[in-house]
Amino acid sequence: MEIHFEGGLLRPWSENDADELVLIANNKKIADNLRDGFPNPYSIDDAHSWLGMVLKMGEPFRFFAIVSEGRLSGSIGIVTKEDIYRKNVEIGYFIAESYWGKGLATKALKAATSYAFTTFEIIRAYAEPFADNSASRRVLEKAGYTLEAVHHKNVIKNGVIKDSCIYTVLKENYKP
Repeated sequence: MEIHFEGGLLRPWSENDADELVLIANNKKIADNLRDGFPNPYSIDDAHSWLGMVLKMGEPFRFFAIVSEGRLSGSIGIVTKEDIYRKNVEIGYFIAESYWGKGLATKALKAATSYAFTTFEIIRAYAEPFADNSASRRVLEKAGYTLEAVHHKNVIKNGVIKDSCIYTVLKENYKP
């Protein structure tokens, strides 16, 4: 399954992506804006471990490789929630540094959001960037998400206590 959008596509991950994943993911600037589960440095063992996990999930796909210009350029994931949150998904992503500022993240996020709303029985998608990650916040805004909340001093990254934000979009309001 491939989801095409202007300038790229989302496709399922493959074990063959491991080497290229390490090349783009082994970047402290990326790791600094993601949760601690994303290691830095990012090794080939990390890539194989993560790919093994997402490949076991099967369909419907929840994690996609972002491809642009025929090259792996990032990752986007849709995490389905459970229990009282079961009508929600959390979306997270990262883009290879060489593609920053080119609109790729916004287009990939729009494609993933559309996929989430048509594939899963949900009414809400959200993302939780660090408040100081202005680039990711702008991506979310351009993709139609709105700032719902700022959580003050609720995360710690690299020994620094930070604020995080909740950006949301409701299915009924989403315009791809």
